Amino acid sequence: MRLRNFGLKLLVALFAVCWTASAHAQDFDTKAPFAVLMDYESGTILFNKAGDEQLEPASMAKLMTLAVVFDQLQSKKLQPTDEFFISEHAWRDGGASSGGSTMFAELNSKIPVMDLVRSVIIQSGNDAAIALAEGIAGSELSFAQMMNQLGKEIGLSGSNFVNSTGLPDPAQFSTARDLATIARFIIAQFPEYYPIFSEKEFTWNKIRQMNRNSLLEIGIGVDGLKTGHTEAAGYGEVVSTAATGRRLIAVLHGLKSMTERTEEARKLVTWGTRGFELIPVFPEGSAISHADVYGGSAGQVSLVGKGSIDLFLPKGAQNCPQATVTYKAPIRPPVQKGDQLAQLNVMCNGAVVQVTPLYAGEDVADGDIVRKATDALKELALGWL
Repeated sequence: MRLRNFGLKLLVALFAVCWTASAHAQDFDTKAPFAVLMDYESGTILFNKAGDEQLEPASMAKLMTLAVVFDQLQSKKLQPTDEFFISEHAWRDGGASSGGSTMFAELNSKIPVMDLVRSVIIQSGNDAAIALAEGIAGSELSFAQMMNQLGKEIGLSGSNFVNSTGLPDPAQFSTARDLATIARFIIAQFPEYYPIFSEKEFTWNKIRQMNRNSLLEIGIGVDGLKTGHTEAAGYGEVVSTAATGRRLIAVLHGLKSMTERTEEARKLVTWGTRGFELIPVFPEGSAISHADVYGGSAGQVSLVGKGSIDLFLPKGAQNCPQATVTYKAPIRPPVQKGDQLAQLNVMCNGAVVQVTPLYAGEDVADGDIVRKATDALKELALGWL
């Protein structure tokens, strides 16, 4: 990975007129052993506490189940009115007798897909999750393979799923960052289904159950997503809010009680909405920096953001911002406009507070023999060959 220093002076020049750091840095911590706060628009991690360490996802794994179901619905491989069978496995291992969360589906009954989806979201129904998995893929194991394939496509790097419910299994794990990434994918790709996450209740089999996300009721703008709990893993939650116009996604896990989970999630979301300031810096299409291209028709390619780039900076931070652009060198042609090539790393007080992907601003084709020979000498001198 080659590191290009971006230069504090350039960043300061771009927005000194609209932001001045105060004298004291703002600190935050949480009782949760695992926690991340993600800026939805850029995917930037604003707070990270063991966010890349392996954890047992519990029922938060159902977000990956839902991602697969929504993908099937969006691609028309599945219809909302399709009905799925409640097998003995779904009834016995996910129903009332299992002691876990359930929609109380009856053995051998058939239930429409959207009712099963609502149960998974609102009631965290294990029977509903199993029925969806079996109805789509024939078995939970086959469905888990679909979960892992989709997870790979959306960039999960620390997760493996073996069932649709999140019930404990040594081979099933995730990370707080990956759970936030799944939530971001659902919000971005399936806006037609996301409002279900904020529905307050769902009744099935004459049993009315309330949404397990207690933050929906306390007036801080939370509109999703999913809670989770096992005895071994503790209490966790994936939440999202766009109360201030800037959507945030928070993940916490490993807490000791539902009350502690609610309070720590509230604190993290409140800190995220109030403790940061949004600073417009780079308009859409503007070059942030340039990356060297080896053997191309041009020696460099401009690096741009996807749309405009705003900095989401903690209020009251000293030595802020400093920035670098990093990319893996050498970059070889052909390069196509829009290829992700690099990232912008923004730091305050020596800590990274924002990581934003950068993309090729134009095409770079293969160079001629002279260009290739010249670049070969340069790359040899730099030790890249």
